[in-house]
Amino acid sequence: MFDFIFKKLNLFRKPEDEFVVTLTDEFVRVEHPKRKTEEILWKEIDEIRLINTDAGPFQPDIWLVLIGENGGCSIPNGSEGYSRVYDIVSEYDNFDFMNVILSMSTAENREFQLWKRQGSASR
Repeated sequence: MFDFIFKKLNLFRKPEDEFVVTLTDEFVRVEHPKRKTEEILWKEIDEIRLINTDAGPFQPDIWLVLIGENGGCSIPNGSEGYSRVYDIVSEYDNFDFMNVILSMSTAENREFQLWKRQGSASR
């Protein structure tokens, strides 16, 4: 009986389910019905961060952020496509796995740099 009520009220749905992550050989795109579409070319990624917030559980609280000179993408942990993007970028030289572990073990509002293209300016 409660399953019926939860399904009817959409209480089983996670906020990350509303994000659509598209990957091609050339770009990553993130779409959400209430946000501007974000897109970045793989070759334009200059920096990768994990950003932790205290917004959960009603909003995404861990974001994988791909940053380029002209924009970027924010991908919430738990969204379909997050793992595929993470698997790709975690193969980058000098990817900081220790900061991934630190991010997953904190509940504070905090940013963790995972990778930075050599020679790119800090933001």
